[in-house]
Amino acid sequence: MKKLVYLDNAATTKLDERVLKSMIPYLKEEYGNASSLYKLGKKSRMVIENSRKKIAYFLKCNSDEIIFTSGATESNNLAIKGLALANPEKKHIITSQIEHSSVLLVCKEMERLGYKVDYLPVDKEGILDLQELKKKITQSTLLVSVMHVNNEIGTIQPIEEIGKICAQNKVHFHVDATQSFGKIKIDLKNISLISASAHKLNGPKGTGILYIKESTKIRPILNGGSQEKKLRAGTENVAGIVGFGKAVELAKEKMKTNEKIKKLRDFMIKEILKIKGSHLNGGWEKRIFNNANFRFDGIEGEALLIMLDEKNIAVSTGSACSSSSLKPSYVLIATGLKPEETHSSLRISLGYENTKKEIEFAIKEIKLSVDKIRKISGEFKC
Repeated sequence: MKKLVYLDNAATTKLDERVLKSMIPYLKEEYGNASSLYKLGKKSRMVIENSRKKIAYFLKCNSDEIIFTSGATESNNLAIKGLALANPEKKHIITSQIEHSSVLLVCKEMERLGYKVDYLPVDKEGILDLQELKKKITQSTLLVSVMHVNNEIGTIQPIEEIGKICAQNKVHFHVDATQSFGKIKIDLKNISLISASAHKLNGPKGTGILYIKESTKIRPILNGGSQEKKLRAGTENVAGIVGFGKAVELAKEKMKTNEKIKKLRDFMIKEILKIKGSHLNGGWEKRIFNNANFRFDGIEGEALLIMLDEKNIAVSTGSACSSSSLKPSYVLIATGLKPEETHSSLRISLGYENTKKEIEFAIKEIKLSVDKIRKISGEFKC
């Protein structure tokens, strides 16, 4: 197949042509700084607020609860550090062992600053134990930070139940919704903060949001201008924000294809599991509709990725943010896998444009590539 078969939508997504079209005027003619008082600047301010309203409408919140950032990494940093700065009397944070590095590394930094951080374990499907969470909450707990959907194995955490526990204990709850925002519904009840990024839903890179519930006090971590309610200094990325608003507007229509994508994903899982010595990492049911993560006995994941890339198939061996690292996946280790098992992993994440023909081609090439690598290495015996 000459056309690229793109199956790494958890890393990033293709920019929707309609999103690009909405952005172009603000990269060319309408280039005003949104803080300027003349007409060109006012036009930029108007479209920023219009995008803010679109995103707020989608989330079912007030528009002044949406802050624009450069992406989910900045949003995660602002959520945790900003909350800590505004509430210095509480020095305890709870998170899980399988969070994105932009949460885990912030938590490590908070430990260096004197905070106590508990990293909750997960089961073999990647789900944290709610009873363990309840046990860890104390009077000094400031925050629970748990991602909605895991970026490697697609696990969907029970955020509604976690939110109830946090509300009962008067603890802030931050949700990294990078992999779920615009794909599955999020109930804001009992959630204080939500991080999301435009490029995960066919929007532009370099634009994100942080939802901050009205009653939640945070302080800025960037000092400078008074943009974004004085919580995020810096000239706004007008074109990116317009693109994010358009991507969210289109997300409602794309969510109608979720079931179609799930059927393709399930067909792919069943076919790939017919390969001897193949396994699905994580659970099947409590997993976002477009994610599948496999491992293959006797295979190096990187060798398989390179072989598939030669066939014009784009997949991943794990998180895009750590794909250059040779360390075993801490997410898969947390689910109980051995380090050598994690090195044979392959993450496949579908998008709304993928077709059955593409999936069938990918399945065929995965089977051929696994067989070829095993024959070369001679390590796997059927």
